[in-house]
Amino acid sequence: MDDAATQSLDAFLQRVPYVRFLGMRVELAGDEMTAVLPFSQHLIGNPVLPAIHGGVIGAFMELTALAQLALAEPGGRVPKTIDVTIEYLRSAGARDTYARAILRKVGRRVANVQVEAWQESRTKLVAGLTGHFLLRSSGEPVAP
Repeated sequence: MDDAATQSLDAFLQRVPYVRFLGMRVELAGDEMTAVLPFSQHLIGNPVLPAIHGGVIGAFMELTALAQLALAEPGGRVPKTIDVTIEYLRSAGARDTYARAILRKVGRRVANVQVEAWQESRTKLVAGLTGHFLLRSSGEPVAP
């Protein structure tokens, strides 16, 4: 992974306050990025199980997709979410959660991304996300 891409990813993570609230971080190994959501008590949505709040899992996966796009397109602006579909497959227990994004298609204006999230085993997903993101170059104005 080159330094420009890593710096771009770090800059993206620092620009998003919710990343800091979640405690989210990313780990790079070669050309693969794994997002990590360390467990914290403030992420619990159902204290009876206990289980991480579904909105936290959804946001974590969306941020994973955006981070993967930032890594693939260093120096660009943060993409704008067009839509996401989330499949909640099982409760996310009180432990660390991991996610990886796959860029299915990155066009000139729109990117199609899939994300898988798991906890103890990558074969037992807790959730999946399919999303479309509007790509903007750094010279393009932001529409209201």
